[in-house]
Amino acid sequence: MPDQRLFFALWPGADVREALLQQLSVGPAVKGRRHHPDDLHMTLVFLGQLRGRKPACIEQAAESLAGQSFELILDHTGYWPKPKIVWLAPQSTPEPLIHLVDGLKQRLTECGFEPELRLYKPHVTLFRKAQRISPWQLMQPIQWPVKEFVLASSNNPQPNQSRYKILQRWSLK
Repeated sequence: MPDQRLFFALWPGADVREALLQQLSVGPAVKGRRHHPDDLHMTLVFLGQLRGRKPACIEQAAESLAGQSFELILDHTGYWPKPKIVWLAPQSTPEPLIHLVDGLKQRLTECGFEPELRLYKPHVTLFRKAQRISPWQLMQPIQWPVKEFVLASSNNPQPNQSRYKILQRWSLK
């Protein structure tokens, strides 16, 4: 892997992605940059640039996890003013998701990564550079059966292209 920006994430399957896109069309009008449909995901751990770190260590950290599959219920939206992001999130975070994030952080410290100190806030970014909106509850929560997590990279896309590429997938039991 050349020097690139990497992150671990949950990546929705086709039906969950379709439900996410449907929410974009039935929610209130949002002025902002809508995420490309193929880029919708939930970040677990952001790694940043590799800068000489060994990709094998990162892959071993993921492989050594014995995470379990779970269901994620996305049921409300919100807005973060400083980054100007409109997001969709679960009301409560399932324990297996917390264990997955904590397990990745713990194992990645052995690869030289400093764990982020902020509290993990699971969310799917819907819009960037968005004007403020009032949060809304989803009429029909999105049920996301989580059976895997991925290692992804970001790139510099052309207009209307995906920004992210999945590099590797790991199953959850």
